[in-house]
Amino acid sequence: MKKIKENIILGVKGFIMGIANIIPGVSGGTLALTLGIYERFIGAISHFFSNLKENIKFLLPIAIGLCLAILSMSRVIDYSYEHFPIPTTLFFVGLVIGGIPMLYHKVKGKKEGKQISSWTILLMTFSLVIVMAFADQLFGTTAKVNLSGLDLWGYIILFFVGMIAAATMVIPGVSGSLVLMLLGYYYPILKVVKSLTKFENLGENIMIAGIFGVGVLVGIVLISKIIEFLLKKFETKTYYGVLGFIFASILAIPISTYNEVENLVFSVPQILIGIIFMAIGGLIAYKLGDE
Repeated sequence: MKKIKENIILGVKGFIMGIANIIPGVSGGTLALTLGIYERFIGAISHFFSNLKENIKFLLPIAIGLCLAILSMSRVIDYSYEHFPIPTTLFFVGLVIGGIPMLYHKVKGKKEGKQISSWTILLMTFSLVIVMAFADQLFGTTAKVNLSGLDLWGYIILFFVGMIAAATMVIPGVSGSLVLMLLGYYYPILKVVKSLTKFENLGENIMIAGIFGVGVLVGIVLISKIIEFLLKKFETKTYYGVLGFIFASILAIPISTYNEVENLVFSVPQILIGIIFMAIGGLIAYKLGDE
């Protein structure tokens, strides 16, 4: 019974991560951290074959939850952002805030070299996420991408786009969906996922999803090894950098919503409901982070 409960909890955490990876501005890596599975997640991927049985037991429920979220929640998220943008946004802000106490305890009282260097790293990572939140206004987006009728070169590019997106999905505070949007691939990929759920144009869509998926897997493995190295060699500084990502996400998520949602209206009922949803999100992250 205990094992079943653990698997359900891991599945729920994977589901939340999957939802986060759909939404531009929200980081799946951030939520993995605030939900208390980030280090083990990175380690299991980096050394997948070293302890194959245990790593599969840990990663499988997360992967199932993540895939279910991406396949089932694309339309729900679109609907929520269209009709209830403020409560939806503040719910994810709450998920981020709820994990801060757990992260704070990881660096509390620890010192590694000059403390000022850790704060400098925090400010740098904070600034990076804020710049990314305003990237559309600062740099503009690329031309629209058409995934229909790709040639060999198009599939090669798609593979590397998957690698880039995966790397940013794993880094806390950096939104893989936002990076895909800046590259022009977000909506075409989302369209492919929606078409697959409707069993439309299966041959081409499976090919596109497969190539992109392989790129994602390769990217996750590569960035996981880099992050694991940083956590082993520079644990305190790395967590200060992560805290910079986390604090910036609290601002970046609403900024992203403001940029992406057309005709956003700030009404008192939506704000009040949003505050309630933020509290619910915070409580969920706080409780799941302890599990």
